[in-house]
Amino acid sequence: MTQFHLTDRQKELKPLLSSSARQVLLYGGSRSGKTFLLCYAIATRALRAEGSRHGIFRKTNVAVKQSIGKDTFPKVMELAYPEARYKWLEQDGYFLFDNGSEVWLSGLDDKDRVDKVLGKEFATIYENEASEISYDAHTTLSSRLAQKVKVTVGAGEYLQQKNYIDLNPTTQSHWTYKMFVQGIEPIEKRPLPRDDYVFGVANPQDNAENLDPAYIAGLQLMPKAKRARFFEGKFSGDSSDALWTRAVIDNARLFVRNEADLPDFRRAVVAVDPAISSGTGSNETGVIVGGIDGGGQGYVLADGSGVFKPDEWARSAIHLYHYYKADRIVAEANQGGEMVAEVIHAQNPDVPVTLVKASRGKYIRAEPVAALYARGRIRHVGEFPELEDQMCTFTADFDRKAEGYSPDRLDALVWAMTDLFPGLISDRGRKPWEGQAVAQGEYDIFNASETTRRMSRQAVAGMEYDPL
Repeated sequence: MTQFHLTDRQKELKPLLSSSARQVLLYGGSRSGKTFLLCYAIATRALRAEGSRHGIFRKTNVAVKQSIGKDTFPKVMELAYPEARYKWLEQDGYFLFDNGSEVWLSGLDDKDRVDKVLGKEFATIYENEASEISYDAHTTLSSRLAQKVKVTVGAGEYLQQKNYIDLNPTTQSHWTYKMFVQGIEPIEKRPLPRDDYVFGVANPQDNAENLDPAYIAGLQLMPKAKRARFFEGKFSGDSSDALWTRAVIDNARLFVRNEADLPDFRRAVVAVDPAISSGTGSNETGVIVGGIDGGGQGYVLADGSGVFKPDEWARSAIHLYHYYKADRIVAEANQGGEMVAEVIHAQNPDVPVTLVKASRGKYIRAEPVAALYARGRIRHVGEFPELEDQMCTFTADFDRKAEGYSPDRLDALVWAMTDLFPGLISDRGRKPWEGQAVAQGEYDIFNASETTRRMSRQAVAGMEYDPL
């Protein structure tokens, strides 16, 4: 076996993990060695303090067991501590070391399991892929960072409590960016102690010795937004002329501790925007759940999008249809036509499906939905980083400058809200304000000046009409 060693970048980041800071964020591109380094730190801490307890959390239990429990953590132990004795207790979901230390793994999607795990105190909390973890979940996890345990190997009397976090960077509205980069508490906007919130960056090039060169080359060829996230490791901001802004989305955001706190929905739909293919480099299939309450308030409830084969996105859509007790699945038929309904009915023939067809460009279809957001008529229940990325970088020239990339999550959102707010489109297929535009002379928004486009967006946002 080759002698274990960290990469140069991991060596540079290692002092952050043992610094006096209680909260440590590592962010950057895909497969840059962040997860390996943090699992190495947890294994080291478990071996240094007998009877210590450490928790690794991710959005789903399946994901944390597959990626950490069956892959990264055992690799770390094999390479770094081959003589250490430990075992995996499948039923309870934790690694038990001979010195009595425990490393627990848990997804945040199983309430009973989360309650069981968080009934304990931990010396280390590790939030893996935190772009998928809400700020509310983060604060709950941090409250369990309370175990006081003595160091039995090495220097120090007590093991310092640590909250480790990693992610491929998402939007600048995400709580990790606000807390660690901007240094402010996301809700109350108060300053945070900078010496207690530190961060480091690692990108795929930093881990090149452990990666296939073709993998890095593939990241470089991704569309601009994904390249920035997965190769360059950058948090994304808003496009200045986008239809949506973070402020509009944040001002109407709704956080609930459990689904019992949600209102009763008059209707709910699952909208699907299927991709043409599911191979390497394919666009995602957008799968968005929307609801509307008795007062005409719209809600985005879930984002089940991803790169799927047809049977996979069909299962995802049907699962969400049953989970949210939706009325129907709304699916775009431009790609695949009737086959879209056939794929869904092959999984469950009893699920009602409405096929919709796009006869206009994405931007034109999205404008009335953006107007609803501007008026506070649509709220996001929690955070949807990937969807919000697409919304806040979606500009008027998208249809001409798409760079081979399709905002499928946004497309599904538009289909969902158009179905829930049928008054968005008049009986003749003309938007309510288009008659005014015709009377004043038609213009092409894609060839209009930036000033004209801005005036158009303001007019849409300020339009007074009842889409119900």
